[in-house]
Amino acid sequence: MRRFCLLLLAIATLSNAAFITAQASAPADWKAKVSESLPLLGHRNWILIVDSAYPLQSSPGVETIETNASHLDVLRYVLGAVNNSIHVRPLIYMDSELPFVPDNDAPGASAYRAQIAEILADYQIESIPHEKVISRIDETSKEFHVLVLKTTMTIPYSSVFIRLDCKYWSADAEKRMRARMH
Repeated sequence: MRRFCLLLLAIATLSNAAFITAQASAPADWKAKVSESLPLLGHRNWILIVDSAYPLQSSPGVETIETNASHLDVLRYVLGAVNNSIHVRPLIYMDSELPFVPDNDAPGASAYRAQIAEILADYQIESIPHEKVISRIDETSKEFHVLVLKTTMTIPYSSVFIRLDCKYWSADAEKRMRARMH
């Protein structure tokens, strides 16, 4: 019996070590995760590029990956991948609190706002309160997958929330079709 218990303990320890190793190697694989997930994602799915203090959500549809990478590098990579896809386009949401974050409380906030404005210059950005976007993500994740990419960013309210929409079917086309149906 004692040998059996020791065997179980050894298996549990090795399993835990393997899990920790897998978790530790995950940051290097975030690009692979994006590339592997993107063909499966469609309209109503979300990809979030978030700061390091973004909470680990417990909703079943939320998958969180620690990138250990720069916020702007992750954003550029994700936008490039989405833009190169044949099936989805990005709808960008950001926290409405960001313009009010001062440099004296969050060093680098002004520089970040300038950098993010340049990166997102070709996109329409919808600003909404942080709590509202968190609630929207929580509600969405009950039915649809949300991929959260945590970055090394340490400026509050800097997260970029990307809701995927159909690239080959516009909202106007949907409205026209619905009007014909009635």
